[in-house]
Amino acid sequence: MKIRKLETFTNGFVGFVRVTADTGDTGWGQVSTYHSDITAQIFHRQVAPYALGEDAYDFDDLLDRITEREHKFPGSYLRRAMAGLDTALWDLRGRVESKPVTELLGGSPGPLRAYASSMKRDITPEDEAARMCRLRDQCGFDAFKFRVGAECGRDVDEWPGRTEAIVPVMCKALGDDAAKLVDANSGFSPARAIEVGRLLESEGVSHFEEPCPYWELEQTRQVTDALSIDVTGGEQDCDLSWWRHMIGMRAVDIVQPDVMYMGGLARTLRVAAMAAQAGLPCTPHCANLSLVTLCTMHLLRAIPNAGKYLEFSIEGEDYYPWQTGLFVEDPYKIIDGKATVTDAPGWGFEVSPAWLDKAIYQSSEFSA
Repeated sequence: MKIRKLETFTNGFVGFVRVTADTGDTGWGQVSTYHSDITAQIFHRQVAPYALGEDAYDFDDLLDRITEREHKFPGSYLRRAMAGLDTALWDLRGRVESKPVTELLGGSPGPLRAYASSMKRDITPEDEAARMCRLRDQCGFDAFKFRVGAECGRDVDEWPGRTEAIVPVMCKALGDDAAKLVDANSGFSPARAIEVGRLLESEGVSHFEEPCPYWELEQTRQVTDALSIDVTGGEQDCDLSWWRHMIGMRAVDIVQPDVMYMGGLARTLRVAAMAAQAGLPCTPHCANLSLVTLCTMHLLRAIPNAGKYLEFSIEGEDYYPWQTGLFVEDPYKIIDGKATVTDAPGWGFEVSPAWLDKAIYQSSEFSA
């Protein structure tokens, strides 16, 4: 089965990819979110030319060959574009074989414990605690993540004193039985991160994400060595050699690759395998409800070192208006704090025709 046609449907935030094989079978994937219209240009210029006419099933080496052919472009945009090819091909195979992707990986459909993941910093501790408690009561969540510091904040808080205020408020409101996680988004120096980490330890927080600038692994390692709680990271990283270095030096306790930022599921599986060999859990980053969370769900049901939970964004139209109307049926239903991978073929979703009608369309096709 050969790749005959690759199409993209994009806007500024989301870009879906449809692959058509020479048999007429199709599959759907997605390039990474954010500036997806730019990523689609890269997809058709730097990914599709190498993929057209190639084997639609055996594509792991193809991803490496694309990397080699485009070696002058080792960064994020190429990986974000490659994710569209990878995820569409997994879906194609699943549809052809009438199996969910997780089953293709050796896993099985079923539930996943999810944590309610807040993206907000422009919210008071009291308001954040109130909305988390509502979600606990409405959806059964028993794990929650909130934000501390400021994104790439250089030790300057979102507003003075917010970190020291929100931690005890959230921990008291959620109680001892809930798992509590925080994300600093590269906000702190090692000294400040360790100071905040001591507060987190005293309040029963178990997960401290990206405490220092993510590109400074030695800084993160200082925090990991100093604290007893799990220090986590890796969402931005897309280079496999960098991942080997990060895992080899034990910069973090838990790895958090993002399927879309990494360049797709196949490359994310390599990171998960590296982590498994080192005895580290994998709790992938998936901070919105486009296709990335669904892909992550299938992954977590299959890998042996899956972390304790699935990241599940709780932000709606007020924060992510572009999430609305992507799918024919919502694949994201939380029941008793759990999301579920169904037995539907492929990823188990259909893109909304109404959304596709409004998207920017491009096509690349194989010519013998």
